[in-house]
Amino acid sequence: MPDFLPRALAPLLRDALSDTPVACVIGSRQSGKTTLVQRLDPDRRYLTLDESNYRRAAREDPEGFVASLPTFVTLDEVQKAPALLPAIKVSVDRDRRPGRFLLTGSANLNQVPAGSESLAGRMEIQTLHPLTEAEKERRRGGFLEAFLEGALGPGLEGESGNWATDVPERLVAGGYPEVRRRPAHRARQWHRNYVRQILARDVRDVARIRDWIGVERLLELLAYRPGATLNVSRLANGLRLRRETVRRYLAVLERLFLIRRLPAWSPSGAKRVIKAPKVHFVDSGLLCTLAGRTAADWLDDRSAMGGVLETFAVQQLIAEGSWTDPDLRFWHFRSRDGAEVDLVITRRRQTWGVEIKASRTVEPRDARGLLRLAAATGDAFEGGVVLYTGEGRFRLGHPRIHSAGIRELWER
Repeated sequence: MPDFLPRALAPLLRDALSDTPVACVIGSRQSGKTTLVQRLDPDRRYLTLDESNYRRAAREDPEGFVASLPTFVTLDEVQKAPALLPAIKVSVDRDRRPGRFLLTGSANLNQVPAGSESLAGRMEIQTLHPLTEAEKERRRGGFLEAFLEGALGPGLEGESGNWATDVPERLVAGGYPEVRRRPAHRARQWHRNYVRQILARDVRDVARIRDWIGVERLLELLAYRPGATLNVSRLANGLRLRRETVRRYLAVLERLFLIRRLPAWSPSGAKRVIKAPKVHFVDSGLLCTLAGRTAADWLDDRSAMGGVLETFAVQQLIAEGSWTDPDLRFWHFRSRDGAEVDLVITRRRQTWGVEIKASRTVEPRDARGLLRLAAATGDAFEGGVVLYTGEGRFRLGHPRIHSAGIRELWER
């Protein structure tokens, strides 16, 4: 039997089933949703709409399909039949017992055709990300929580020249559970097949697009610009497509949890900031495969791998945020004179910043963007950290800004 890694999201999902009629887990295919829901309640009836008979019945007669189900049921890949959502709403309005429906979806259910029924007040949605590095180590992952609580200040002094030697391998492996059981060259083949199958099979379910090859070309182009500020015109020119088409394709890739757009943060009324979002892949391993990157590039082409490391760290922190605090919001910050912060975290007025460096050493100048963020937010600034591949925590020009080794993301 394959080794099962406990998922940090499981307790939140149990809580949802205890007091809400419908609980839903969304996330990319092969992120572990099916394994999670089956292990969460093994006695619950399980049906997947990947099976053609169930899918056909759910599409042709959604009300009758829902009426035929047991009181407590799991429906996997529900985006295959979005018309089920209104039928589920009618059912739970008749019987509001908590935990009746446990749904999974490999697309954002509020953004698929015919998926306008939100089940507001009846459904709680949780996002399952690919495995974090902490989960791979069978840890919950406490870095983000400690950072938000101000418990990461200077104190763990160490040799700044030391570094986490396994970072390159972690970057190119990524977090899909299936990749853990494969050597590097087989993992790359898995990633290629994964993308091709998702785009060929799922694009039509989430958008009225037949040209999935064009979507694939866009995804590959994005892989060569990891963490770049979105420029739709440049992408359109590179692909010889209309800007409206590129925007549609970006939305599809986001709905399928292959990429995320990280919006720009700015002070209220600020004019000297760049307000375009950044584009990150949801999995660094998939990114590396599409861009032709291997662990050897960490030494041979460090500048290119810096964008991969940024994507990797952003994903780790956003995934931790899903079980740390639902009120957290994530952004990036960049001023027109070049000061930037890779990840801005907000909770109401509170603001934190994270800068990510692909270097073994850290210097005060690496905190330039964080200092600008602190000045812009004033007393709302709670803290900043420069994540780097060395070890040791050092104060960087501000009592609330310091460094931390990136390995703390999975070792803490």
